Amino acid sequence: MLVPIRTVVWSTGGVGAIAIDAIARRPDLELVGVWVHSPEKVGKDAGELAGGEPLGVAATNDADALMSLAPDCVVYAASGPERDGAAVPDYLRLLGAGINVVSTSSTSLVYPPSYFAPNWRDELEAAAKSGGASFYVSGIFPGFASDQLALLMTTQSKSIRRITASEVALNDHYPVADVMMDGMGFGRPLDFEPMLKTPGFIEMAWKAPIYLMAEGLGVEVEEVRGSLDRELTDHDIEVAFGTIKAGTCGAVRTRAAGVVNGQEAIVIEHVIRMARDVAPDWPTSDSDATYRVDIEGDPDIHCVLTLGEAAGHAAGRAAMTCTAMRVVNAIPYVVEAPPGLLSSLDIPTTLPRHVFD
Repeated sequence: MLVPIRTVVWSTGGVGAIAIDAIARRPDLELVGVWVHSPEKVGKDAGELAGGEPLGVAATNDADALMSLAPDCVVYAASGPERDGAAVPDYLRLLGAGINVVSTSSTSLVYPPSYFAPNWRDELEAAAKSGGASFYVSGIFPGFASDQLALLMTTQSKSIRRITASEVALNDHYPVADVMMDGMGFGRPLDFEPMLKTPGFIEMAWKAPIYLMAEGLGVEVEEVRGSLDRELTDHDIEVAFGTIKAGTCGAVRTRAAGVVNGQEAIVIEHVIRMARDVAPDWPTSDSDATYRVDIEGDPDIHCVLTLGEAAGHAAGRAAMTCTAMRVVNAIPYVVEAPPGLLSSLDIPTTLPRHVFD
């Protein structure tokens, strides 16, 4: 007899709503609770909050009440510019109570050994071991496109000089102004110093997938080098968070390179535009969400992954769905894994179940 895995979804934003719907469709998973931040959502049906039919599960902002349900796993999908710091206390409570956690929130933990806050990492490891629970973070980028997809492509390699995993995205639909303007510099003049320009920020933000790939390939990273480029738009651009004026930043490119044997060998690149015609000399794509793996070696290998329709905001929705399903599909594997902090190197390929209509 199939005993479903009792699951809680933490937050009902874009990723959380997709997770709620996906869990409700699967007989091997049971949605037993949903956490919400906004008081106006408390008491509302989880299915309706996710944009679907009622599921008979009322949302709550009472974490203790959710933990008292003794779920097997929590899908943690809260978002925000301070999500790493804000999420850690929740992770500690859940893991210490013996509740497995899969998360899309703390992308720096896709490879826990390289986590930028060793004290938090050690606390999380201790909580997981004491509670007998496992913790896993994934998504699409960082996540699948910058770890498992890249490593899968290397199974065809005789020798490798450089691996580059990249995302090229049109992100005009993202509505959070402080992230886009103060964090990344969109809509600001080039003399503005966004968070991305903070010394060491790019290296910190992207070192996890670099170190994960390095471990998978059995090499040591000597250092990570980061760089930031920005390009101005020559016309006003209307986006979800307002208007980007002509003469301000309309495209951002980050690059983080892991050095192996003195050479930049494992590279993560991220190109974000607010309009397709900005920064035409940078890598482009016909899709609004494109992920590439390029391997220079014997042989050269090039893999392009696109999501959703060729253009339009459906691609953004597709990326959110992929992000959510990376962790929802991992739930059975994480629940069965030994206690501790996991990466994609520690569990099998998270093949989905019950996906054919």
